[in-house]
Amino acid sequence: MMYQNPYMSSFNSQANIDRINAQMAELEKMKQQIQQPPQQQMPTSLTQNFQLAPTHQGGMRYANTIDDVGKEVVYVDMPFFSKDMSVVWIKNNKGDIKTYELKEIVPMDEKDMQIQYLQSQIEELKGMIKNESNTNVSNDVTKQDATDTTTDDGATRTTTKKSKSTNV
Repeated sequence: MMYQNPYMSSFNSQANIDRINAQMAELEKMKQQIQQPPQQQMPTSLTQNFQLAPTHQGGMRYANTIDDVGKEVVYVDMPFFSKDMSVVWIKNNKGDIKTYELKEIVPMDEKDMQIQYLQSQIEELKGMIKNESNTNVSNDVTKQDATDTTTDDGATRTTTKKSKSTNV
């Protein structure tokens, strides 16, 4: 049989008392949590954002017609593009709408610019030929009224052509 140590028994008793006190404190906490209203039981950090104005300050939008653009509310100048990118409407915060027509600019290299220059020259020459043929038609009428006389200069053997109008 073991002999009884008075210090060991007091140590075990003190440990038991501390353990019981800790359990009682834990039970007391649980009791307080149950008695509190549910809203206070779990305090959480709740953040709620309200969007008063759109966060989208710029950019672009698509529209089918100018009527669609007129219906949209904008806070800054906003471009609206047609689906085929041929028209752009710019609407400001006052509701004014400006319409622009878009044309694609294709970057050209040296050869493309030379081809374009030559094509423009060809078109210019075609126009000159057309104008020349129109003036020739009017000149033919006056030539029909004129009488041509050709003489041969005997010394130099050059031919001289003189035209006289038959109307005179």
